[in-house]
Amino acid sequence: MRNVLKSTAVIATAGLALTLTACSSGSSSAGSSPDQPLTVIASPTPHAQILDYVKQNLADKAGLKLDVKVVTDYVTPNTAVQDGSADANFFQHVPYLEDFNKKHGTDIVSVEPVHLEPLGLYSKKAKSVADLSNGATVGLPNDATNEGRALKLLAAENVIKLKDGAGTSATPADIADNPKNLKWKELDAAQLPRSLGDLDAAVINGNYAIDSGLTPAKDAILLEKAEGNPYANILAVKKGHENDPRVVKLAQLLHSAEVKKYIDDTFKGSVVPAF
Repeated sequence: MRNVLKSTAVIATAGLALTLTACSSGSSSAGSSPDQPLTVIASPTPHAQILDYVKQNLADKAGLKLDVKVVTDYVTPNTAVQDGSADANFFQHVPYLEDFNKKHGTDIVSVEPVHLEPLGLYSKKAKSVADLSNGATVGLPNDATNEGRALKLLAAENVIKLKDGAGTSATPADIADNPKNLKWKELDAAQLPRSLGDLDAAVINGNYAIDSGLTPAKDAILLEKAEGNPYANILAVKKGHENDPRVVKLAQLLHSAEVKKYIDDTFKGSVVPAF
């Protein structure tokens, strides 16, 4: 499925030309007509893979034309939806979206949760948290919500203790107790898998872990629990577009039994349906 990226499309976002890799050929401009393709920007794995499954197996029968554009950063999908270059995106969870809207003045909303990618702690030098040496350097995603999420994972497993009241935007400054005297390296989430060899360990988002060849359910030395987890990844659109018939169709397909089976069979617990 990773070889389905076939062409490159250019979308103007906030006055800048941003190059996007397309999962399929088609118009790169978004439109609201029911007869036009629904342009969705997604992270490569597993989001674009899931959308490609929908496109190849379910969309035609449902009367939906789907145009999937792939990017690897966490900014372009929201700015493109905000300025109308794309109709929807599929890459983020609600805490990240709420933080992005607040910081950038955007008005993007969740349509439906689709799946959870458990966040994990990975290491090429340690087989368990106990094996991490005193003063080890641990990589963290540097965006507000995922850094807080990473620290909460470590706190839940008693690697560190956070100050009372530390929320989803917690940073290393909110650490109350650090028994192993761990040091922190804050990096863009997409850079963490490539930097893993230079670190003692790193907390990596599920999509980036999978895309780099890691299997979260097998390779992570710590892994988020799915039960009660608020970080399900969502289909999102600009406010007011939730009832676009094409968006409604896609949301229905993403919640279908076929997609649930595809996620379970393909990712084997490294990605978990959230419906």
